Order: sequence, then C-alpha cells, then structure tokens
Amino acid sequence: MNDASGDALWLAILQEAESAARDEPLLASFLHMTVLRHATLEDVLAFHLSSKLASPVMDARALMELFREALASDPSVGGSMRADIRACFERDPACDSYATPLLYFKGFHAIQSQRITHWLWKEGRRTLALFLQNRISEVTGADIHPAARIGTGVMLDHGTGVVVGETAVIGNNVSLLQGVTLGGTGKEHGDRHPKVGDGVLIGAGAAILGNIRIGECAKVGAGSVVLEDVPPHTTVAGVPARVVARHCEGTPALSMDQRV
Repeated sequence: MNDASGDALWLAILQEAESAARDEPLLASFLHMTVLRHATLEDVLAFHLSSKLASPVMDARALMELFREALASDPSVGGSMRADIRACFERDPACDSYATPLLYFKGFHAIQSQRITHWLWKEGRRTLALFLQNRISEVTGADIHPAARIGTGVMLDHGTGVVVGETAVIGNNVSLLQGVTLGGTGKEHGDRHPKVGDGVLIGAGAAILGNIRIGECAKVGAGSVVLEDVPPHTTVAGVPARVVARHCEGTPALSMDQRV
C-alpha cells in the first residue's frame, strides 16, 4: 500500500502513473510493478534502478536491498532525487510529467545511481562503488566517478557521453547536456578536476579540463574546450574557450537558453 500523505511530488507521480496505466493498457503491468505497488518514491527508485542495473553477476534483488539501504541511511539522496525530478520537469520541454524522468530518462538514472555510489564511496565500500560505476556507464552511457560531488536540482539532459572525474564538483541547479566532459589534463594525482558553481549551463559536447572553476550562473557554449577559470555570470565559447559576454543576468541552467 502506497502512502503519499505529506509528499506532494510522490502523490503527483502516483496520479500520473494511474492515468498512464488507464490510457495505455500495454504498460499497465509495468507501471503497477514499477510505481503503483510501492509505498514511497524511494522504493520506486530502488526498484527501478536495480531492475536496470542488474547483471548476471549482481541480481536485481541484491541491488534493490543495497539501494534501499543507501536511501534509508542518507535521506539527502531522496531529497536530491526530488529536486532533480523537478529540475527535469521545469527545464526540459520534452518532459511533460514528473514520472517521465523517473521512468524513462537515462540521464536522470545516471545521476541517481551516482548518488548511491557516492554514498558507498563515503562508507568505504569503494570496490563495490567502482563495480557499479562501470555497470552504470554500460547502461546509461554516462561515466561519473563515485567520488564526484554533485549538488541538488541537477539536470543531466540525455546523459550519453557525459564524463565526470573523481575530484569534480557540480553545484546546485546545474544543467549539463550530452557529451559534456569534466576531466583532468594529464596524469597528475590529487585535486585535478573542474569545480562547477551553482546555476551553470554547460552545452552539448563541451569539455572543461583541469582543476578550474566555473563561476556561478556562467554559461559554456556547446563544443567549447575550457582550460581556464570562468568568472560568475559570464558566457564562454570556442576552442579554446574565450569570453563572449560578461555580467549576464539570470540563471542559465534554469532558462536553458544555449545561445551565446
């Protein structure tokens, strides 16, 4: 029996799933198994991700118990999931319901899976975290290191080809499109990956390399290669990236205006 009292987002997703099951009978069994039979949104996420990431050497039931453990131990994972769902709904015109990213967007699945591997990493279970990183990359096409730190309200649009390195940091309310790389510049160890501030928009195919800072509410144009710090409220584009606009108003990650 599901209980959506006090959780408006979960109630909305239940209502959307019930409506979808009526409208498309072929999906009724899938929607019942994945959404309608569960008590909480966290249970839905644990079931759905475990079903997707299961493999011959790690079955779905073991993964589901692991994911439930992570969600119960760190409530911030569930809170971040809710913020990420809202981010997709508010920023992606292809997202017409709250249930859509939860069920069908692999960029969303990649971020939520990484939140769980990050919990494992902090718990000292690094071998399992790396095992799951590999499996997540196989399934979603996004390769995000378990140690990377990711804020809330993050939208990973499409997800295919996204790479986020071990010491990368992504702030709150950030939007990244497909093919983005937050990588290093060589073989150095230690803190070597980008730090992305709140409200940043990173266009498709952009590469941000090295331990550099992308200031809050900055915009990185599609296909750019960024090798130096980007000030807040600044737009950069090109190879190598150059400043094309300064003192820009608003929050690019929320407006999703990719023009430079």
